[in-house]
Amino acid sequence: MKPAIVLNLGAAAILAGLFFALLYAVPVRAAECVRASWYGKESCVNPKNCRTANGERYTGNDLTAAHRTLPFGTKLRVTYRGKSVVVRINDRGPYIKGRSLDLSKAAAQRLGLIPAGVAKVCISRL
Repeated sequence: MKPAIVLNLGAAAILAGLFFALLYAVPVRAAECVRASWYGKESCVNPKNCRTANGERYTGNDLTAAHRTLPFGTKLRVTYRGKSVVVRINDRGPYIKGRSLDLSKAAAQRLGLIPAGVAKVCISRL
């Protein structure tokens, strides 16, 4: 009988852990509005060999973004003034207080964000 009780408690603990992991660890897929900026190769220490945090070469021509905590490869729909683009997280940052997302130059151009430099955008995880 003891093994059956242990198994039942173990299953309950696993289910409780799974519930809390889903509740707290997975970001909500609903749109969230955050402050975003964009960055180009000029931001790199060595513009000829600029690398992102996941090791990819950064050219600014890909639809990518930097985020402090989202896993690499996460895709986000970013919307600004009625225009939207899908970006892939491949870098860490931004490291400036009050900003949550750094867009590649190509993504910022598609959104029309270049002149503003920093703006409030809405993001949703795909």
